Amino acid sequence: MNKHQIMLVDGMALLFRGFFATAFRGNFMKTSEGMPTNGVYQFLRYFLDAVHTFEPTHVICCWDMGSKTFRTEMYADYKANRDKPPVELIPQFDLAKQVVDRFNMPNIGLENYEADDCIGTLAKIYAKDHEVTILTGDQDILQLVDDGIRVAIMKKGQGNYDLFHQHNFYEKKGIQPKQIIDLKGLMGDPSDNYPGVKGIGEKTALKLIQEHGSIDALIANINTLPKGVQTKIKTNMDMLLLSRSLAEIKCNVPITCELDRALWNYDRERIIGTFESLEWKYLDKLV
Repeated sequence: MNKHQIMLVDGMALLFRGFFATAFRGNFMKTSEGMPTNGVYQFLRYFLDAVHTFEPTHVICCWDMGSKTFRTEMYADYKANRDKPPVELIPQFDLAKQVVDRFNMPNIGLENYEADDCIGTLAKIYAKDHEVTILTGDQDILQLVDDGIRVAIMKKGQGNYDLFHQHNFYEKKGIQPKQIIDLKGLMGDPSDNYPGVKGIGEKTALKLIQEHGSIDALIANINTLPKGVQTKIKTNMDMLLLSRSLAEIKCNVPITCELDRALWNYDRERIIGTFESLEWKYLDKLV
């Protein structure tokens, strides 16, 4: 079997990044009918650059499907610190999916789960026989790095990527991919609004995971830890275990996507027509 090169795109990460990269100047690139398009325009610039860089044979775009998921059921304050999206961005959620569809590229999402869970599930399925590249700006997804799965983290400036794979991960992070879950269980995640163990920051959490390997091993050997660390873990044990559960990407959600649907093969004239209907210039040079 020939190995396909499959790219899984974190759609919301690219769209938010694209919107805020252009909106700070107050430029929402509205059509003559008043439809803001700046986020989707920049989304496409990021996306098409990644396609040219990584040359996938198949591409799938994954999306969050609302703010309520099984994680908010576990912890009501999960992501509760996030502001509502700007009014200019809201109509661009559907527009982005419509433009993705114009490329004959699947839009994948599942209610009650995050895009990360869809990405994780599909990545594990495809990596059995193929090579997977995940495109995102979200460091959480680094826990998915594995045989056949690499993660391209978008950096500042278009076309800049920090590429993580099994052979460079430890050198870059000092731990193994799966240990990201335990690291976040200890230190929490301010952007997702869960605290981990109060008083344990990234530096201490990294040292503990490097020395003990996992949260389970830490708990099993808790009496060997410094007294201050012992007290913090014992006091925050419930939140430690909950934070670890919140941090873990679920790789067994009930979704599938046949690869035939995801073949990177689009009708250029149709795409140019879409760009013209949105009153976009210059993007036609990228397709």
